Amino acid sequence: MKALVVSRLSPDLSGVALRQTDRPQGEVLVRVRAASLNYPDLLMTQGKYQFKPEPPFVAGFEMAGEVVEAGADSGFVAGDAVMGGAKTGAFADYVALPAASLRKIPHGLDFAQAAAMGAAYHTAYVALVEIGGLEAGQTVLVHGASGGVGLAACDLARTLGAKVIAATHREDKIEALERIARPDAVIVNTGRFRDDIAELTDGRLCDLVYDPIGGDVFDESTRCVAFGGKLLVIGFVSGRIPEIAVNIPLIKGFSVVGVRAGEYARRFPARGARVAEAIDELATGKRIAPHVDRVLPLDRWREAFDAMANGDIIGKLVLEP
Repeated sequence: MKALVVSRLSPDLSGVALRQTDRPQGEVLVRVRAASLNYPDLLMTQGKYQFKPEPPFVAGFEMAGEVVEAGADSGFVAGDAVMGGAKTGAFADYVALPAASLRKIPHGLDFAQAAAMGAAYHTAYVALVEIGGLEAGQTVLVHGASGGVGLAACDLARTLGAKVIAATHREDKIEALERIARPDAVIVNTGRFRDDIAELTDGRLCDLVYDPIGGDVFDESTRCVAFGGKLLVIGFVSGRIPEIAVNIPLIKGFSVVGVRAGEYARRFPARGARVAEAIDELATGKRIAPHVDRVLPLDRWREAFDAMANGDIIGKLVLEP
């Protein structure tokens, strides 16, 4: 089969190439119809992600496709339309996965949307609902709002009745965010944006801050959390892992909480299943929907990775084998 193989780690994708490899074996064999690109996919080609598989490995976190073969006790049969994934293997013609790593595609989603939904909405739901305790009427500041996990957070928070402030560092994305994310407001989160937040909230600030950026954005966000609120640490796309003096959350009365959505589901399987069911129910009811920026054939993988690296994506980019 054809697969995108990382044969060695490199800063410039020079260790990545499409190759012919053996078809994988496992509990459920899936013909991949669409696979979505995530920022960790890029980091893993450089050895910068917390999970560091030894090369060679097939890149790709998540996908959607059709079951080709399945174990008798897997709960799946040939022809089932499924979505899911693991930390590697999705950018290929076929992927083999444990049954627990798959679920049937919610009614109404095509393969591209299903591939784009998993990680982004799971992260958003775990962060905002399971950990953040989001309630209708609260104010949520979403950083990196044009990215996959950010746009999912905007969509979910708005659907659940929150006031959403979408934040981006690029002014050229404001119009698209207003149209796609449909937030209550959009801000540019460079420099000192606390005054913008105070003005938009009449001084009350934000109940939840969703931060996949880190760096300077995190530093300024500590000034934007309301008393009793939570600053949700999703990741560090900026490249700098920030630090905080603990007297700041003490005096200001807020919590800094790390979010590892995948690990959350692994440690608390029943809760993870409940999250998946809730997301599927919202998707089936057309209350949430992932935004696919574009769909490219797998042989244009470099174009896709470059777009991810440059931040030239609104939502998710999907590759088709």
